[in-house]
Amino acid sequence: MADSTPTTDTTDSQWPLWEVFLQPPKGEAHEHAGSVHAATAEQALQNARDVYSRRGEAVSIWVVPSVAITASTPEDMGPFFDPGNDKPYRHPQFYKVPRGVRVF
Repeated sequence: MADSTPTTDTTDSQWPLWEVFLQPPKGEAHEHAGSVHAATAEQALQNARDVYSRRGEAVSIWVVPSVAITASTPEDMGPFFDPGNDKPYRHPQFYKVPRGVRVF
């Protein structure tokens, strides 16, 4: 997996990068909308509001420093996700639908 230690480039003249997540009006899950540069979390929230929710597309905004996000890489695909593939009971095909239950 990627290194989780935050690093900052002191030669970079831009403000820190923040990832923006928006929640649509119907209460669905937050979705990644994009990124903004800002000096503080409050400023990142205001920038995200101005850039990504001008037309009322969101009821909630999350901003997260990009350096705080740890993600798997495509090279991790095999060893990282393999443990779940050997447990078929985690997949819906494993279960039988009882009589009387309507299937959608």
